[in-house]
Amino acid sequence: MIIKNVKVFTEEKKFVAGAVATEGDKIIKVWLEERAGEAQATGNTQVTGNTQATGNTQVTGNTQVTGNADEVIDGKGCYLLPGMIDLHFHGCKGYDVCDGTQEALEKIAQYEASVGVTAISPATMTLPAEQLEQILENAAQFRDRQDSLQVGGADLVGINMEGPFISKAKKGAQDEKNIIPMDVDICKRFLKASHGLVKFMGIAPEQGDAKPFIEGVKDEVTVSLAHTNADYDTAKAAFEEGASHVVHLYNAMPPFTHRAPGVVGAAAESSHVMAELICDGVHIHPSVVRATFKMFGSERIILISDSMRAAGMEDGRYTLGGLDVEVKGNRAVLVSDGALAGSVTTLPDCVRVAVKQMDIPLEDAIACATINPAKSLGIDDQYGSISEGKKANLLLWDSGLDLKLVIKDGRIL
Repeated sequence: MIIKNVKVFTEEKKFVAGAVATEGDKIIKVWLEERAGEAQATGNTQVTGNTQATGNTQVTGNTQVTGNADEVIDGKGCYLLPGMIDLHFHGCKGYDVCDGTQEALEKIAQYEASVGVTAISPATMTLPAEQLEQILENAAQFRDRQDSLQVGGADLVGINMEGPFISKAKKGAQDEKNIIPMDVDICKRFLKASHGLVKFMGIAPEQGDAKPFIEGVKDEVTVSLAHTNADYDTAKAAFEEGASHVVHLYNAMPPFTHRAPGVVGAAAESSHVMAELICDGVHIHPSVVRATFKMFGSERIILISDSMRAAGMEDGRYTLGGLDVEVKGNRAVLVSDGALAGSVTTLPDCVRVAVKQMDIPLEDAIACATINPAKSLGIDDQYGSISEGKKANLLLWDSGLDLKLVIKDGRIL
């Protein structure tokens, strides 16, 4: 397949006129600027989906691409992006990763891929440890089925454990009765149950002596600060001990103030720490989002959706972690106390909000939803950018940032 006449999002995080060729599930060639005309392909081509290239189509130039070039897509000047990666969300289309079923993961993976999220790392809720082990085993089985090509959709590349080692004071939509102290042995049970699929383990470091826990697991999993009431000194110490990630910055943690900078201030000063950010227009004010990009730099921010099962569904009452949630428009709150309960916005829509409503440069927003999460997950050798040898997971967006086409593993969805 050749996708021509597009603005390619490059490794340098810029849009450059060019073309891309794929073979099988890989990107085999990227042409940029004056080299974009080098690709040559002929064939009577019909491409189904939102974008069509019909007729006897030829990309002129001097270089013949080897392999199957029967499909030629004229991007008509659209943006060509890497498939997005959501490393923190709970579910969509009425399903949640914590349902613990193959059907739930199948439906989640299908829907996410359909909107342009081609790799996923769902987040678990604070549930009993034994139940979490079953959920993780189910996820590992689904990943094995994907590896053997028994099921498609977005690639399951990780699990983000938001609990149960969190703070009751900042529990948010987590169920308080299932919160437990940090425990290395229990954490390793989770890692074993997931067959290595757990990539992030959330903790509230103020809930005990975090140092032995961090030292005991940091070589096997990324330790993140999540649903925590830690002050600046406690958070800074946790980062110095090896924690390197923050779950949905600003949400479920102390506010960032001039005398008490808290987790936000500690994370900003710790250059190795990556921070998740929800840009759905509900969780964080646009001014704060802009300030955060200036404070952290776009290379340390990961855009997430934190979507729950109501994403892609109508308004109504749903559940999250066993708690009732009321959804109206783009807002999801706990019925019990009105606390925000995740979002109902997909990651691509969060990117659109960041760009259109929060004045974040498109290039920065795209990087924060592609290469940055890929690096945090340790999968940037195959995902996150448009480069030769990487997976052919590609999106075509028009000038209004509307989705025109999803290519997953070199095939049009």
